[in-house]
Amino acid sequence: MRTICETLQIEHPIIQGGMGNISDAGLVASVSEAGGLGTIGCGTMSPEKVYGLIQETKAKTDRPFAVNIPMNVSPYTKELIQLVMEQDVPVVSLSAGNPKPYIPLLQAEGIIVICLVAGVGHAMGAEAGGADVLVAEGVEAAGINSPAELTTFTLIPQICAHVSIPVVAAGGIADGRGLAAALMLGASGVQMGTRFIATKEAPYHEAYKQRVLQATDQETVVLGRSLGQVRRVLKGAYSEKILGLEKESLALADYMEMTSEFQHVKGAIEGDEENGFMNSGQIAGLIQDIPSVSELLKTMMSEAKAQIEKQAARLLRSSSSESR
Repeated sequence: MRTICETLQIEHPIIQGGMGNISDAGLVASVSEAGGLGTIGCGTMSPEKVYGLIQETKAKTDRPFAVNIPMNVSPYTKELIQLVMEQDVPVVSLSAGNPKPYIPLLQAEGIIVICLVAGVGHAMGAEAGGADVLVAEGVEAAGINSPAELTTFTLIPQICAHVSIPVVAAGGIADGRGLAAALMLGASGVQMGTRFIATKEAPYHEAYKQRVLQATDQETVVLGRSLGQVRRVLKGAYSEKILGLEKESLALADYMEMTSEFQHVKGAIEGDEENGFMNSGQIAGLIQDIPSVSELLKTMMSEAKAQIEKQAARLLRSSSSESR
C-alpha cells in the first residue's frame, strides 16, 4: 500500500481540515507550500465563491490542495462536484453525507477522493464505494461531529482493523506527539483544524486566536446534543445562550439557524462572541504559540520522530529488563 504522502503527493502526512465559510486561500496555500495538504472548505458558499478561492489558491501555490464538500450541508453539492472536476482540483474530500454517487465521477477525472468518517460501518461503506483515503474524526474535533461521539483514540484502531486503504486521524491532534500517537494507532497521517487557527498565516480575528491560546482543557462545549446535531465550540456568551435554549426545547430549525456558517463567521472573522461562535477542538488547551505554518509542520515532524525513537528505546529497555 502506498503511503499517504505518495498518494496525495505531499511531503508531510498532515492535512488541513476544511474550515467551511471561513476558508482562506492564503492559509490553504501556506499549508500546501509547507509540505502538507491545504484544504478549501466549501461550507455553504456559492460555487462562484468557491471558484474564486480555487483560483486564488492556484495563484499562490502549484502544490496539491484539496476542496472539502459537505454534501448534506451545502445547498450546491452537485454544482460543486462539477466545479472541482472542471477546475482540475487534485484532491476532493467528501463529508456529511453519502459519498458513493460522487466517487466514480471524481475518480474518472483523476481526482483523489478522501471520505470523512466517524464509525467502522461508515468507513467500510466508504471503502466499498471506492474511496482512496479515509479521514476518521473523533468527537474531540472542532465543529460538526457525529452524534455517536466516538473518541479518536478508540476510533482509529478499530477502523484500521476493518479497512485496507489509508486512514488519517482527526480530532485532538496539535503537535508531534499527537502525530506519533496517531501513527502508532495505525493511522497513515493526521488532519488538523484548530491548530491552524493559531498560525501567522491564519486571517482570523485576533480575539479568536487569543481565545485558542488562552484555552484550558475545559474550554470547549458541545452544542446540539439534544437534537442529534453535535458541534464543538469554544465556551462563550453565544454558545451559552444556545445551551440555555436547548434546555427549553429549542426547535431543530432554530438551532440550525443559530449555528449556521453565518454565525461562525460572526465569531471567527468578526470576533463577535455575543452574536456568533468560534469552532474549536478540545486540543486548544495544548496550543500556546502562534508559529508560521512552515514552522509548525517542521516542528511536528521532528517531534514525532523524536517521540517514536524515544518510546521505542524505552520499550526495548523494558523488554531487556524483563528478560533478565
